[in-house]
Amino acid sequence: MEYISVSQFAEKYGVSERTARNYCALGKIEGAFLVGKSWNIPADATLPKKGKAKLSPLLSRLREEKESRLKGGIYHRIQIDLTYNSNHIEGSRLTKEQTRYIFETNTLGVTTENTRIDDIIETVNHFRCIDYVIDFFEKRA
Repeated sequence: MEYISVSQFAEKYGVSERTARNYCALGKIEGAFLVGKSWNIPADATLPKKGKAKLSPLLSRLREEKESRLKGGIYHRIQIDLTYNSNHIEGSRLTKEQTRYIFETNTLGVTTENTRIDDIIETVNHFRCIDYVIDFFEKRA
């Protein structure tokens, strides 16, 4: 059987050498084997087919909790904690309790102090940003 190098395989199929080495290391190229630090690839090997990326268990869980509007779950905690901490770093004056209340009810509730409208808008937009990442993550995978 005739073998080719990683660089020859990469040139033949228009992929990077790193990608070709990764295919070999992951066993995606049948018959490829390592000799020292070099991969030998069968000359008749084909480019592995790309399958749909498998969804991570965490992403699946986040989507389930988002749809069911589960309180106290991972999704709920990520929305509140991440939004509060991120906005607090940026100077938001909202408390963690106000952030939670905005997330759960889409209202600010009764407050005794002045609240900047920019803090509220930034908080709501942060919730939307996290939702966007959860909803459309697989397009980048």
